[in-house]
Amino acid sequence: MGTDPRFNSVHLDPSRRQDYRRAREALLGACGVATLYSGKSDNPSNTCIQPGDGSPPGVGAQAPPGLEHWLTEKDCVYPLHLGFNTVGRSGDNDVVVDDLYISRRHCTLLVHHDNTCELHDTASKNGTLLNGKKLSGPTRLRPGDEIRICNRTFVYRSRVQAPARGADTHTLAE
Repeated sequence: MGTDPRFNSVHLDPSRRQDYRRAREALLGACGVATLYSGKSDNPSNTCIQPGDGSPPGVGAQAPPGLEHWLTEKDCVYPLHLGFNTVGRSGDNDVVVDDLYISRRHCTLLVHHDNTCELHDTASKNGTLLNGKKLSGPTRLRPGDEIRICNRTFVYRSRVQAPARGADTHTLAE
């Protein structure tokens, strides 16, 4: 993560830089050694996979076989890989969202080596909503969770069995 250009904070004005650096440190602390060393180091796929299965428009794209975790938005599938998956408007993110209201490094989905996934807001200007509530800290995701970033809604999907829903909230900071 130290040399990963997606986590550089020099583009931010000084007032936001400290918030971003705190968010980045929390993300690194949440990663864990096993996830950090088993994460992919190859080039991230920052393009949407369009449906090629003949689905009518608006039905939603199907994830390719072998994909364990992904985001969907309308008819697009965004593959997620083990480790850090950054979301924002900058072209070097794993999920590139072309919207001026979305921060360059808006949020990160962290897929752990044990196949759990958590969402971190990385000090974005407009915040990140999970299932209609503003994200207040790192939060474990479950298949079907809706992530809203400004006017865009993504749905987290996974082929991995999710833990049973216990409490209404699943914030990791509790």
